[in-house]
Amino acid sequence: MDMLWSGWGDPAKAAPLPDTVIGLLRDLLGVTPLESGPASLDGIAVPESPLADDTWKALVDCVGDRVHVRIDGETRIRHTRGKSTPDLLRIRAGEVDDIPAAVVLPGSHDEVLAVLRACAEHGLAAVPFGGGTSVVGGLTPEAPRHGHFIALDLRRLDALIALDEVSRTATLQPGLRAPRAEALLNERGFTLGHFPQSYEWASIGGFAAARSSGQASAGYGRFDDMVLGLGVATPEGTLEIGRAPRSAAGPDLRQLILGSEGALGVITSVTVRVRPLPKTRIYEGWRFASFEAGAAALRKLAQDGPLPTVLRLSDETETFIGLAQPDRIGSTDAAPQAAGCMAIAGYEGTAEDTSDRRARAREVLLACGGEFVGEEPGERWAHGRYNAPYLRDALLDAGAFAETLETAAFWSALPGLYDAVRQALTSTLTEAGTPPLVMCHISHVYENGASLYFTVVSAQGEEPVAHWAPVKRAANDAILAAGGTISHHHGVGTDHREWFTQEIGPVGVRVLQAVKAELDPAGILNPGVLIPVR
Repeated sequence: MDMLWSGWGDPAKAAPLPDTVIGLLRDLLGVTPLESGPASLDGIAVPESPLADDTWKALVDCVGDRVHVRIDGETRIRHTRGKSTPDLLRIRAGEVDDIPAAVVLPGSHDEVLAVLRACAEHGLAAVPFGGGTSVVGGLTPEAPRHGHFIALDLRRLDALIALDEVSRTATLQPGLRAPRAEALLNERGFTLGHFPQSYEWASIGGFAAARSSGQASAGYGRFDDMVLGLGVATPEGTLEIGRAPRSAAGPDLRQLILGSEGALGVITSVTVRVRPLPKTRIYEGWRFASFEAGAAALRKLAQDGPLPTVLRLSDETETFIGLAQPDRIGSTDAAPQAAGCMAIAGYEGTAEDTSDRRARAREVLLACGGEFVGEEPGERWAHGRYNAPYLRDALLDAGAFAETLETAAFWSALPGLYDAVRQALTSTLTEAGTPPLVMCHISHVYENGASLYFTVVSAQGEEPVAHWAPVKRAANDAILAAGGTISHHHGVGTDHREWFTQEIGPVGVRVLQAVKAELDPAGILNPGVLIPVR
């Protein structure tokens, strides 16, 4: 099944906001109904593919069959941009000025190599496409040297290549969607343990290319922690990286490809660490008097243990609104939330291990001032953990603007970072005449720091994409000024590139440009994404 072209996920799961929520948006934020709905798929005027006949034939020769080089309007629309709010607003308005010239579906590593060489020969840029879930402009190249680009859809590379049960490793192809990868591993008694909010639609290759981080990262680690080996196709040939769990044989080139967002090569295989399928899963809720108190408790667990598998904390506003348990928003049984902040702790593993960690963590959380509120909040969070993007779409349908952004910092910098980003979002939107609701949660914890994930809701303004641009800029400026990283797990794309270059500095930029020049001398790979074009 393809994802909804004008929104997120499965169209059957989309649901409108209840009248009570629409009324609150109107009364609190001044949200007004849209004058018209989004464009229809068949109503969008799609320009004919600009591919020259010889270029089209060369691509067909690479993948063996013309059915794997698609130039019809619907397929190209479905591969236009990603799923950020500005992306959706533009596609809903029927804007397809940056639509790919074609969608090419290779079926092997060698076919990917052939397509890249053909693109270089014909002056065509190539954008790797997995699940299409980028929210940072990762699928929107800037191509000054290349008038057109193709979407390189990797869905045909969708196999579990190998499972080493002794070493507990699995080699997966990049086009595998996460649920299918998990099902294949579960059949053999293993799990990847990687469950980001995009889980239902994102791909294995995308996880690696964007350094994804799942909601159970406290127990299983980030995706880049799991990766042991990579196969990569570049215009200059093949990279095979990773022949042991750790090595002192020079710099680790895996770390160069992880997070490279298709700008240095196309990932064609990923070898990952897997774990035994957990026998027990328990999620529970804890309430803290303040975000500061809750963060201190999370830091205690992250630094001194025991560490739950899932550990997250919503601030006061997010707790009150109900995003800590997204399936409750607008439901008839949703009672007013008590004051304070909701934390979710989850434990996965053997019955003995989960019972032991849970008991010891309980002592820590109680000592830090936490109030145990039972398993129901945790189970409701687990049930609705992938629902937030659907809620975003419903808010857009109702005339609201809703977007997210995330960052991370060391524990000592986290309070200042939290205040700075909230202030930047609130003041910029208020000055623009659309006072917002700003919510935040700690979504991932480490011994030395944590991430912050912000959700902002406001009225759309007359030109919502242009209205949001200075707000996003102010928030990005605030992140760097307060000591945060421009992205913890969404990536860089084109949206964050300006601030990424500030973060790594001019020497760092030249290092990446030099690597790109070696692997991609014609500059065809996702140009302008991550690395500035020179």
